[in-house]
Amino acid sequence: MTLADFTRAGLIVSHLASRDATSVIHELCLALQREGFVSDWLPFYHEALNREFLLSTDMEAGMAFPHARLAGLRELAFAFGRSDASFAWGPGMTHPVRMVFLLAVPAAAENYLPLVSGLARLSGNSVLLERIRCATSSEDILAVFREIELRVSAVPGWAPQRECSGFSLRGAANAGDETACLAGSPASFARPAEDRPSGGAGIPMKTQIRTPPAASESY
Repeated sequence: MTLADFTRAGLIVSHLASRDATSVIHELCLALQREGFVSDWLPFYHEALNREFLLSTDMEAGMAFPHARLAGLRELAFAFGRSDASFAWGPGMTHPVRMVFLLAVPAAAENYLPLVSGLARLSGNSVLLERIRCATSSEDILAVFREIELRVSAVPGWAPQRECSGFSLRGAANAGDETACLAGSPASFARPAEDRPSGGAGIPMKTQIRTPPAASESY
């Protein structure tokens, strides 16, 4: 099993049109819907954006890993977007981003941790990252993903039983338990809404979602 088993050429956007987190997540949500992995892009978009507001997933390697876990998703998958130039992932972010992985995670996805571990190893492989940057087509990028073998045997029979509020690839490359790929401690699982940080001035994060214009739905 490789990273390529969780995506396909139609989920790879080799030239992102967007240059900010909100728009990039929207662009990749539409790709997931077009390929049949998300039936309705809008709830998925809201969930992914809320999570990103709570805890940004940008990394020093110039990558970001927004994600959403929703009931009703058929299978674990990711859409990938590559920008022709680096851009700021969000206000105050110090790491310019050029590559974005948007993960669609079912309520119970037994290969979630191996996938995260594989993405972590990719983020530390400068040779493969350079090949992705220089790839001329989605198929070329997919070929690179085929070179990252997933260590499924490291977590036999594992399946997530709890919702998590954070996501991080730091230290996940050799993860042996479900908390290794999450930001913070096990206490970060399933925090009640009232315990989560607000968007400022006491405004709940949900109200800060910027829904794209209706015209976008024609995709």
